[in-house]
Formats: sequence, C-alpha cells, structure tokens
Amino acid sequence: MNKRLYSPAVIRDIQKKWGFQFQKSLGQNFLIDGNIVRGIGDSADVKEGDVVLEIGAGIGTLTEELALRGAHVFCVEIDENLRPILEETLAPYDKVEIFYRDVLKTDLKKELSARFPGKSVKVVANLPYYVTTPILVHLLDGELPIESMHIMVQKEMATRMAAPPGNKMYGSISVFLQMRGDVKTALHVPRTCFMPQPKVDSAVLAVTNFTGEHPETLRQAEAVVRAAFSKRRKTVLNALSTYGFELEKEDVQKALVDSGIEPTRRAETITVEEFRVLAKNFPKVTKELKENDGKL
Repeated sequence: MNKRLYSPAVIRDIQKKWGFQFQKSLGQNFLIDGNIVRGIGDSADVKEGDVVLEIGAGIGTLTEELALRGAHVFCVEIDENLRPILEETLAPYDKVEIFYRDVLKTDLKKELSARFPGKSVKVVANLPYYVTTPILVHLLDGELPIESMHIMVQKEMATRMAAPPGNKMYGSISVFLQMRGDVKTALHVPRTCFMPQPKVDSAVLAVTNFTGEHPETLRQAEAVVRAAFSKRRKTVLNALSTYGFELEKEDVQKALVDSGIEPTRRAETITVEEFRVLAKNFPKVTKELKENDGKL
C-alpha cells in the first residue's frame, strides 16, 4: 500500500523530486499527522457523494482524505508550482478538480453551480493564516449554498470566533460567524503536526446549522456590528453615533431602545440575537456597506 501524503518521508521525496520549496508568503504548512487529517474528515462528516470546497490543496494531503471518502472535491489552489505535483499525487482520484486561481478573485458561486447545480457544499480547508479573515468574508458573503464549514485557523483566531458575549475575545468576527450558524472548536492541532512547523498552534473551527438568512440582511447586520465594536470602551450608543453612518444620535438611540438594548451597554455584552434584532431596527446603511464591502 502506498504511503499517505501526510507522511514526512513522502513530503521530503516530493521536495527532492520536484525541487519544491515551501513558500512562507503563501502560508504553506502541510499536515503530517494522520490522526488530524482523519479527524477533520470525521468532524466534517464527509461521505460518498458530498460536494466539498477546499481552499489550498498543498500537495493534496487533505484532498486525498476527502477523495478516499467518496466526495466530489473542488479545490482552489493559488500556487501554480504545485500543478505537476498534484497531477501526480491526486491522479488516482477522478472526483477531484484543482482550480488554479486566487480564491479571493474567484466567483465561487458561479464555478460551483456550473459543476454541481442544486447541490449544497461542505467547506473543508486549512486556511493560510495571513488571509483567514478575507477568505471567510469571501466565502460567507458569496451566497454559496454552504451546508457546513470546517476550517483550520490559528488557535487564537478560533477562540475569538467561538467566543461568547461577555468574553474579552468576543468581537465583530465572533458575531459575524455566529449569526450564520453554530460555531465551536472541533479539534486542537499542535504546531508539531505541520511541516514546516509554524510558530503557533492551530484549531479546526466548525460552523454548522447555517441559518440561511438573506445575504442583504446579514450585510446590514455586519455593518452595525462592525460599528458597535469600533470603539469597544465606549457605550454602544456612542460607538454607533460616531461611526460615520451620518445618522442623528436620537435615531440611533431609538433603534437601540426599540431592540430592547440599553444604550449605555458596550458591544461586548450584546448577544448575537440582540444584534440581529438591532440590525432590523437600525436605519439602512448602504453608504457604509459600499465603502466597507468585504471587511470586518
């Protein structure tokens, strides 16, 4: 039986054969722990016939695991230097397609709907740390039919994303994700599970039970949340009134009161559901949405 791609010996052989060098600028850290690779597949419940969107194939380590489970894998990979390697390592799997492009410049809805019309998508990815937030925004604002999401991120980032109200780590990105579904840390991944070894530990974050809210509703909510957390030490009334929405303070106060939120509270104490209600009562903020599109 051939060795799996998470074997350090296999990775070294690939480096020697193809002259491949890890590109730090692309956040290339490849998994070398089979338990973690299998754990991701188990956590995401990947099975025969599933459609999986993967971001960053590397040498195909996680892609191989997904393919072995019978999934259709559409993977977006930015590094063209990996093409000959992936053509070899993933040759046995006919349900895998590697799409060589920057994911942030890819119309994922268009590409996936053309290949898998009417199908929901499971996102499974080891995200490059330096572009975690932009990729998340691109995925979640792209109107994709996402069934679940299991993403590898820095441990600290995972803690922030899953943080509850009142926690010092609770912030705009926590609300951004938790408005869309249930968020929890599925796996802890020590830095020793990678080659080359990064400086920090990682975690696999799971987002499930997506709410299916209209994208425009979520965009309005994101704008309000971003503004509320822009001045964490200020009251939510002051933060929202001075953010640049061009609204009268009285209008902001009315929206807060109508939402059952005391204007003197701070953003970190406001629950996801309270933010959802506030966004509905808050005046439309199209100007802010346009200027801050794709940001958190």
